[in-house]
Amino acid sequence: MRIHRIAAAIAVAFPLGLAAQNAPAPVKELGVVTIVANRPTSLPTQIPTTTESISREQIGESINATDSEDALKYFPSLLVRKRYIGDYNHAILSSRASGTGNSARSAVYADGILLSNYLGNGVGGLSFPPRWGLVTPEEIERVDVMYGPFSAAYPGNSVGAVVDYVTRMPTQLEGHASIGYVWQPFKLYGTKDTFPAWQASTSIGSKAGDWTWWFNVNRTDSQGQPLTFARRFVSTTTSTPGTPVTGAVPERDPTNAPIYYIAAQTQYHTIQDHAKVKLAYDITPVLRAAYVFGAWQNTSTNRPTSYLSNAAGAPVTSGPININGANYAAVTGADLPLTDESLTHYMHGFSLKSHTQGTWDWEIAASLYDYAKDQKRQNALANTPPGAESGGPGTIADGGGTGWNTLAARGTWRPAGTKGPHIVDFGVQQDSWKLSYLTSAIPGNWRSDPGGAVASDVGGRTQLQSLWAQDSWRFAPDWKTVLGLRAEHWTAYNGHTQINSTVNTAWPQRSEDDLSPKAAISWQWRDDTVLKASLGRAVRYPTVAELYGATSTVNAQFINDPNLRPERSWTGELSGEKDVGVGLLRLTFFAEDTRDALYSQTTFDAQANRNVSRVSNVGRIATQGLELAFSGADVAIKGLDLSGGVTFAHSIIKENAGFVSVPGDTIGKRQPNIPRWRANALAAYHWTPTLSTSIGARYSSDQFRTLDNSDVNGFTYMGVSRYFVVDLRAQWKATKHLTASFGIDNVNNDKYWNFHPYPQRSYVAELKADF
Repeated sequence: MRIHRIAAAIAVAFPLGLAAQNAPAPVKELGVVTIVANRPTSLPTQIPTTTESISREQIGESINATDSEDALKYFPSLLVRKRYIGDYNHAILSSRASGTGNSARSAVYADGILLSNYLGNGVGGLSFPPRWGLVTPEEIERVDVMYGPFSAAYPGNSVGAVVDYVTRMPTQLEGHASIGYVWQPFKLYGTKDTFPAWQASTSIGSKAGDWTWWFNVNRTDSQGQPLTFARRFVSTTTSTPGTPVTGAVPERDPTNAPIYYIAAQTQYHTIQDHAKVKLAYDITPVLRAAYVFGAWQNTSTNRPTSYLSNAAGAPVTSGPININGANYAAVTGADLPLTDESLTHYMHGFSLKSHTQGTWDWEIAASLYDYAKDQKRQNALANTPPGAESGGPGTIADGGGTGWNTLAARGTWRPAGTKGPHIVDFGVQQDSWKLSYLTSAIPGNWRSDPGGAVASDVGGRTQLQSLWAQDSWRFAPDWKTVLGLRAEHWTAYNGHTQINSTVNTAWPQRSEDDLSPKAAISWQWRDDTVLKASLGRAVRYPTVAELYGATSTVNAQFINDPNLRPERSWTGELSGEKDVGVGLLRLTFFAEDTRDALYSQTTFDAQANRNVSRVSNVGRIATQGLELAFSGADVAIKGLDLSGGVTFAHSIIKENAGFVSVPGDTIGKRQPNIPRWRANALAAYHWTPTLSTSIGARYSSDQFRTLDNSDVNGFTYMGVSRYFVVDLRAQWKATKHLTASFGIDNVNNDKYWNFHPYPQRSYVAELKADF
């Protein structure tokens, strides 16, 4: 984000994929994407639209980065819903007009390889965040972000933002190792405990002749705080006599209805292992072949804790209960779910690329993401602790065979070389997605036995074939425009949904065709000021899970819709950027109009005692807003770096044939998970060449989670609250090879929510060795 200190901007670059590391330094110019260090971004560099970057050095000096998504913590208008270290199934990226329930409205890449999981959207019955675990903080060289769907090179999922992690490739033999420890004292409702996490990582790489290689391994062992809570509504008493209990915590739900919390659920102990190999071979001085292999495995256990005790002080984990003289429904496995998960995922990426910087350059690239193993075991409704700990009936959900692959051919044509007025980028691409989830009953031991009778069997495929081109045209000395067009053919097929014996449907094939034009223009008004405008159409097609992925488990139900319409958005922005000497100041007006927005809403079914998620189209959502951002170094005094942003967004539901409770109850309401105000600021001070400290602050105003905005109480389970969080970090380079750091996240111990509770005050210590 310290872009005014960047050595050079790319005037003519390689818009997609990896490029030569020894490219000649271009001339600085406002209005195009700028980069740090010697590895070009895989983002298109000829789009005069809003972009931000952060370097490896900035991350180390100022951010307590325990996962790769932490690098995005202080980008303007961005938020990752990370609940604990190693959060593998709920860490959704939010942007200006896309909330934390819409993971399919952003695009996350690592060196041009897709990490976003477009098998689904959000965290309904199945969860689909980006595969953050395939990038470790240690291997990050830089992170680049492009806001909005303004490049024809990307599908409509780029409507919110495009994030690209540029990872390290060495120029000589180098090695790195780090170890970190985090501890979080946590107090909420009936829980009072400390939840630790530790990480260890090591990397080695080298360049020898035409070969370049890199190897990285990482282990994370994390104890997360409780994320969900079993409850009883005060209004849902029964006539069945129950055991008198103590320990129930009186509270109010998001609608302010009085409730009791009776248990802490979803306390993950997760152990993750990551390994990655990157190889590159220079076939000729201008032709490079590259291969990436990543492996990620996760084993996690979830063990709930009952808050209830009987008259003898023993925990109550089953049967009808009596709270303060009123009888309530029996405690079951839905209140105390135990889960064991075992996941092994693999990623492959290959590219063959020319980098002549002459008239023509081209690239062929392919990637594969494979759910080699993806199993989740859970106890049955009637099987509660402590007996369920050692066995008994349950279910197993198996997602093995799920995954996606991409194949693309891209080219760049410079009719008059690098100094000509035109740079034309074009390509053809096919992305294919396969969902396969089989949930089976286990009559014997849920922790070890194979599945039996089918509880649900859902799956299907989607495919997106794309043809695109865009022309960057410098039609006058101070003017540049980019005109692009993307043509897409989308197909959904082989869809099937089976739920027990009640639903067993094979869905017919569907297809859609769309054109998405893009346009952007920049004017170098003055030597230190550039004005930019961008406009783009984006079509976000329904994911396989939204179409076919209905599921039903002990404590959650997800309802699909095979007839969902694609959402279609027009997004525009106007920006002014000014170099103020010590930094870059930017003001951006943005607007988005979305038809048939795809939304998944979660409500609590008190009768069934479980969460129910349903996908639907929302007729029209209109968003307008302003974003003010600054990034500078040596601000006011030498050694002080400042960056920050303030965003205002007015996002309103204008049309919707559907409703939550009564017709029309969503019209005029605010889009869920989009706050009116959000802001962040980060200050890093370099006391000496070896010692730096930083302080950061993050703020969000009130927001809603539901389409009808009925969740007026954000400070409770399933609520979405405002927050103000302060983070601290100190880094000391003890020697040339050894670096120590210490930090505190959420030093003010703000207790804030996004359906689940975010971490409370957490202490972070880290030791790194570089050779």
